[in-house]
Amino acid sequence: MLSRRNLIRSAASVAIAAPALQLLGGCVVGGEARPLVRQRVSALALAPDPRGLLDLAPGLSYKVLSRAGDEMADGLLEPGNHDGMAAFPVEGDPSRCILVRNHELGATSPVSAFGADYARASRIEREHVYDLAPSGRPFAGGTTTAVVNLTSMRVERTHLSLAGTAVNCAGGPTPWGSWLSCEETQMVAGPEASKRHGFVFEVPALLKSSAAPVPLTAMGRFSHEAAAVDPATGIVYLTEDTADSLFYRFLPATRGELAKGGKLQALALVEQVGADTRNWSADQGGDVALRINPNRDYTVRWIDMADVEAPDGDLRLRGRKAGAAIFARGEGLAFALEPQGAAIYFACTSGGPAQMGQIFRYIPSRHEGTSRESDAPARLVLFAESGGQSDFEKCDNIVASPRGELIVCEDGGGDNYVRAITPDGVIYTLARNADAGKSEFCGACFSPDGQTLFVNMQRPGVTLAITGAWDQLRTQARSLA
Repeated sequence: MLSRRNLIRSAASVAIAAPALQLLGGCVVGGEARPLVRQRVSALALAPDPRGLLDLAPGLSYKVLSRAGDEMADGLLEPGNHDGMAAFPVEGDPSRCILVRNHELGATSPVSAFGADYARASRIEREHVYDLAPSGRPFAGGTTTAVVNLTSMRVERTHLSLAGTAVNCAGGPTPWGSWLSCEETQMVAGPEASKRHGFVFEVPALLKSSAAPVPLTAMGRFSHEAAAVDPATGIVYLTEDTADSLFYRFLPATRGELAKGGKLQALALVEQVGADTRNWSADQGGDVALRINPNRDYTVRWIDMADVEAPDGDLRLRGRKAGAAIFARGEGLAFALEPQGAAIYFACTSGGPAQMGQIFRYIPSRHEGTSRESDAPARLVLFAESGGQSDFEKCDNIVASPRGELIVCEDGGGDNYVRAITPDGVIYTLARNADAGKSEFCGACFSPDGQTLFVNMQRPGVTLAITGAWDQLRTQARSLA
């Protein structure tokens, strides 16, 4: 397994940076006007799956790695509602990687790690459980960790790695080899819980048992969705899943040691105080006077947030009152290392006039998080905006591809797809959930060598490994755009 020294180096250079090299290049930092990437939809068709699970683009194949209900190495059961996920390298063994997965479960669930009757709850020590229901049962949310053999495409070992949390939706990997698991709830202590929820928890990828469930309270209490870390600065960017959400960053007091606290801030635009980036009409509930222009980029400033543990659950409301921009359900986050430098992409599930989704590109300052930040302010660009289902619908988790694309998981009301967006704006489809449940896709991430795309389907509750001729597929998709 990884030593800590090599894990820090490997996670920064492989798990985060390599999948993002030259992602979506072509946007130049600066204040000049420029349109959105010109979106074009490829006519590439999917091949129906005879097993009725996953329709795939030509040249791709899949294997089911694990399913909800499988018994794990710790005697617990693999929970359902698989969600956000990341892959980590194994030192000295390129044939294996480690997957850390969220499970978006509430306080109680029949598909928890403890079984429908919770008979297996005694297998986990109380100090490894964050919260209990009034019945004494552990909260069902958390994470699992799996060791995957990339040669045989089999899971060799799985265990529960975070227990007693709730609605663990997405999160993100860190350069030091851990997964940030985010709670998308603001439950308070009362009839249903003994503790407050709405926090981020850190899960080291190397652990072979459950992590200590320590909430990173300085990163704020809100309906957390995803996290992304810039390995050059250690700054953590955070999304929030509400219809009037904010976009946050966390400046750690000690780089790589998030539990030691830091400063939480919310993004605002210099040119449009209190901007409504959703671009909804008045009938849709948008503030037309504060909408943004999709044909330009904007200068960013950051607002310090106070009382970030927000006992009243009002963090975003206070941020908006102070001038922060609002977004339409901020969800997936992806770090990208482009020719011009770092960029952060984030999805807004119901943004845009069609309410089908937006993807923003945040370009950090050359002096990000320092006193010189105003010398070269960060910029915000509306990178893509869906005009309808043929583009993408309800974009959720996203990840940077090693081949320079953005991979987008959908969470729509009908058929759900995994899409790819190339640097020049070609949108093509990689996969469709052919299962009768037609649930959302989640947790898209690439193996450290970039050859395997892992993805979850919340229903029927599976983790999949997709392989194939990726470069040939992209060439074919472009030819049909």
